[in-house]
Amino acid sequence: MKSILLVIAILLLVQSSFAKGIEFFEGTWEEAVEKAAAEEKVIFVDAYAEWCGPCKRMARNVFTDSEVGDYYNTHFINLKVDMEKKKNAQFAKQYPASAFPTLYYIDFDGKVVHQVKGARNVEQFINLGKEVLQKNDRSGLYAEAYEAGDRSPQLMYQYVKALNKASKPSLKIANDYINGQPDFSDADNLRFLLEATTQTDSRIFDLMITHRTAIENATSKARVQERIAQAAKATMKKALEYDSEELLEEVQEQMKKHYPSEANTFYLESEMHFAQKKKDPVRYYKAWKKYVREVADANAEEQTLMAKAAVRSFPTYQKGIQLAEKVAEKAVIGAETVTPHLNYAEILLAADKREEAKQAASRGLYIAKQNGDAMQMAKAMQLLKKVG
Repeated sequence: MKSILLVIAILLLVQSSFAKGIEFFEGTWEEAVEKAAAEEKVIFVDAYAEWCGPCKRMARNVFTDSEVGDYYNTHFINLKVDMEKKKNAQFAKQYPASAFPTLYYIDFDGKVVHQVKGARNVEQFINLGKEVLQKNDRSGLYAEAYEAGDRSPQLMYQYVKALNKASKPSLKIANDYINGQPDFSDADNLRFLLEATTQTDSRIFDLMITHRTAIENATSKARVQERIAQAAKATMKKALEYDSEELLEEVQEQMKKHYPSEANTFYLESEMHFAQKKKDPVRYYKAWKKYVREVADANAEEQTLMAKAAVRSFPTYQKGIQLAEKVAEKAVIGAETVTPHLNYAEILLAADKREEAKQAASRGLYIAKQNGDAMQMAKAMQLLKKVG
């Protein structure tokens, strides 16, 4: 659940990269199809080649973006496929790529919904995902029956579910069904309440909480927790869009009350995002320091990623840069993976400490060479070139 909460959507003008971006599925193509079918999602495939420069830039600058991660982790099953590896020969035969990267969007029935060649930036990539969901919108299959007066539990459930998957408003349709239901004790209505919950500031959310135990018994505790987290994330985004401190405090309280094990993480993340929106570095770093200490403790990669994001969020706030530098410096001690050292190098570069940045990037390059990691070697060498 932590990963879901880390990747909270934010306005395009409020860039943030402290979440981990896209979480790529680690299984086989067949397993990805099975997972996509179970969740009724489209599969996004990054069809790349190891030597491809634009592929590496997307992997470094786009797939790691928090906004990208939030959108793609929510709506797609994500898979990376090296098209020149022997183990992927069958996939490459079925879905050939004449240029890299080729970005495939494939439905769980094997049909290609959309494909494009070439790298995209963050905004273009998110818009591409939205275009795919619109193309693959299944809500029209149920809209005609709904307009004809069908309010059966199965039809309404599928209609609301399709609207949610297509990122279309479903609250009006959901309320239309709920208002005609005197009893929520049966399995169909319990399932409907879970699917229809999209915001914490709604009557539907309150009904889901009222019937929470029954819904958990019918589904699982984990699914209810996930729905609470998703609803809180959506409401937090609304608080940002409307610049509403009151709504922010309300959703923070809802998480504290209904998902206490993740409430502190959500509170600190939402505080950081709201501070970014308000351009308030003091408020940001107050939450940031607690997050680094209480959530990202003992995780060098996350701590240095958080530090890099803090510097990017407030690049002229010298007190913050100094604090981020101290956190990253401590985090890389004994770190034997590449990313923390490269993150530290970028922070040092922001602080105009080029010699120290060069040393940190060189350490990252050394580890990448020891591991035989060509992609990380390329990242380190590019950073060293930037340092000069």
